[in-house]
Amino acid sequence: MSDTDFAQTLQRLDGEMQRRGITPVARIDHSAAAQRSGLRLPQTLLLVFGNPRLGTPLMQQVRTSAIDLPLKILIWEEADLVYIGYNDPRWIAGRHGLGEFERELRLMSAVLAELASWAAAEGV
Repeated sequence: MSDTDFAQTLQRLDGEMQRRGITPVARIDHSAAAQRSGLRLPQTLLLVFGNPRLGTPLMQQVRTSAIDLPLKILIWEEADLVYIGYNDPRWIAGRHGLGEFERELRLMSAVLAELASWAAAEGV
């Protein structure tokens, strides 16, 4: 859960990704899509990003891992609270039988955890 509002959480996440040289592959605004369809969904945004040097070897080994890669972070608002979530790469590896990529998985997990923590913490 974030200590700040949706906009500030997203701004902090964007800033930290930019500082680290991480460029999002896609930004999916589920709320805007719902609104265009005449539906209401509290702010819900999915950021898709990755590092081909880390992710491609996993996809080369087991092509179905591409359904879970590149990495994603979800930011959503619920009952005036803001949450940040992601699938841990170790879960992705278990799903696709990619345990031999321990170094890459550790790096991916660490980056996701650090990004989420940074975005969620007020006054950091």
